[in-house]
Amino acid sequence: MSKDWLPAALNSGHRYRDRVQAAAASTVGYYAERYVHSDPSVWRERLAAGEIWCNGQQLRADVALAAGDQLLWHRPPWEEAAVPVLSQHAVVFDDGDLLVLNKPSGLPVLPAGGFLEHTLLTQLRSWAPKARPVHRLGRFTSGVLVCARQRSTRANLSARLRESTADVTVRRGCLKVYRALTEPLPADWGLGETRPIETPIGLRPHPLLGQLWCAALAGDACALASRSALTLLERQPGRCLVEVEIATGRPHQIRIHTAAIGSPLLGDPLYLPGGEARAEVLPGAGGYQLHAHRLSLEPEGLSLEAPLPSGLLEGQQP
Repeated sequence: MSKDWLPAALNSGHRYRDRVQAAAASTVGYYAERYVHSDPSVWRERLAAGEIWCNGQQLRADVALAAGDQLLWHRPPWEEAAVPVLSQHAVVFDDGDLLVLNKPSGLPVLPAGGFLEHTLLTQLRSWAPKARPVHRLGRFTSGVLVCARQRSTRANLSARLRESTADVTVRRGCLKVYRALTEPLPADWGLGETRPIETPIGLRPHPLLGQLWCAALAGDACALASRSALTLLERQPGRCLVEVEIATGRPHQIRIHTAAIGSPLLGDPLYLPGGEARAEVLPGAGGYQLHAHRLSLEPEGLSLEAPLPSGLLEGQQP
């Protein structure tokens, strides 16, 4: 294993707390319905192993639950996959409060998807202990990640970066530009041409997660208005190099929008042409190249750029 990677290792386990909102006939049934990643047989094994507690008492058998019961699942240590090391060489900008990093592909930002300690947040604490991420990038998305040390700065930037207004053309002083490889774009899409993508993003049923963000179904009243602008930079054999400017920050927006127009990110195992997700794949699966290349913060007068990975340089095959 390279010194630039943390090897796979056991973490220290975790305690997941829940408060029962409505009476349930079965502890196993409650957990299987709430956490669909594990079926009832798995929850029975956890219960039998003494991992589940109710109101401070360890459970050994399935029992009915009352509204207000306090549940605790002591998840034993599990192995976390190897991840890249976040070094101080990844710093793009630092003024003592705002800290901007070039996040490596393969490193989760926050605990999720089987990662608890092998995260950017955990590594950051060792050399910038007051800094916290303002937003997320997917595990396999590299590039500009904004952190801040002061809570007020984080709150201000977070509101501007996520852009949750109904008017998706409003930037609120932020410009976010990505580079990516996609499957071939339509033949009539000219080099240097920019086209908008405004496919709404909504939740669809997913057998492994219950629900997952995808291109919204027609008539979905809860769908999120979304806007991207995609520019074709270069055609390569079997792929296209593109630049994507996003005016909104919806979940998996670029992965969904490129899939929605029939040209998913090259190697994306999750999203199918049209913007629907494969039933057997989770969002954390990698295989694609997506890079947060530039971020401009207009009131601050900052234009920040993370160097491109070699596979995303124009004129260079990955």
